[in-house]
Amino acid sequence: MTIVPGSATRISRRLVIAGAALTAVAIAASPAGAGRALAEHGCFDRAREPYTSVVDSHLHFRPFGGRPVPFEELSGYLSKSGVHHASIYGIGQMLPVDSGCTYYLNCPGTPVVPSMKNDVANAVNYLEAKPKDPDLTLSMTFMDLNHPETIPPGIALYDKEFPGMFRWAGEVNLVKQALFPNHHTSATSENIKNWAPFMKVLRDRGIPITIHSDLGSDKEPVKYLHLMEETLRRYPQNKIVWAHMGLSKELSTMDPDEHISIMTRLLDAHPGLNLDLSWRVLEDQYFSKPGVRQKYAEFLDRYPTRAIPGTDFVASRDKDYQVYEQELEVTSRINKALGDKAFRHIALGQNYFRLLGLKKEAPEVCGAG
Repeated sequence: MTIVPGSATRISRRLVIAGAALTAVAIAASPAGAGRALAEHGCFDRAREPYTSVVDSHLHFRPFGGRPVPFEELSGYLSKSGVHHASIYGIGQMLPVDSGCTYYLNCPGTPVVPSMKNDVANAVNYLEAKPKDPDLTLSMTFMDLNHPETIPPGIALYDKEFPGMFRWAGEVNLVKQALFPNHHTSATSENIKNWAPFMKVLRDRGIPITIHSDLGSDKEPVKYLHLMEETLRRYPQNKIVWAHMGLSKELSTMDPDEHISIMTRLLDAHPGLNLDLSWRVLEDQYFSKPGVRQKYAEFLDRYPTRAIPGTDFVASRDKDYQVYEQELEVTSRINKALGDKAFRHIALGQNYFRLLGLKKEAPEVCGAG
């Protein structure tokens, strides 16, 4: 990534105009939406209130390419579905501007490379909209983990253009097999060692970083495990969120007991590690299988303070509220099997608030011991 002095300012000015047009469309929705209200007083009654998460910690407000769902329209999706807190991810790895593709999988051979464009667009749109509910957190997704020397200057540009606004980092790719046909390569142990300067910035500011790092494939289930282990070993004081618990479409047949054993070992060894439960692949390929949901629920009940929910919805213009609502419902199904403590910390947002350093408290669950 080449950083040109003053480029962020020029991009900002252009995007203010574009952002105003994008945010002109909004859906009409009640603050909580059709009975999906978080209990405002007293405890949360699981028998009467919805099981869907009130936090979406993994939400891509911008697509890989093409037109996005307008910012205020997407914010309306959250309000209507009962989501009151969300992280605003861009897509750090973008298709070229002259590409006609919306999704990288449809364009093998087309390079998908890190860019600041989506982060800047999100920040400009956020400033234009000034949302109150949902409460939104901007995330830096431009980071190229294969070229870590470019990251501190990029953060400095964000500090100059949008001081204090970016409070999360990621989703960034350590290794993402789905992107291999688009010229992505996994970061190396040497790259990871050279992350130290930007990881110190995140650590000093208390900023969590969500890292996509595939465990492996059906043929080699733990081929890339060593990369996350190296990351955790080198940066024990950072708040590291492992996207999708390392699972992916390329790893659909791993023994759940083996996967849970790996997660247990790493959670025990690394207090800074947190798990991201986003993406319907977890439900479709693992949780929904006979007997498997209960295994993961029991695992999460043992570590109730170490996971956060999310949809991994990518807001391309070919999607609408019904698609988002479905993604939220599917990714929230695991919540139904959780004990009350894990439900409060995960579905009701306590873990998310903690990672952000917020003083906000999730409500207690009615009747919880």
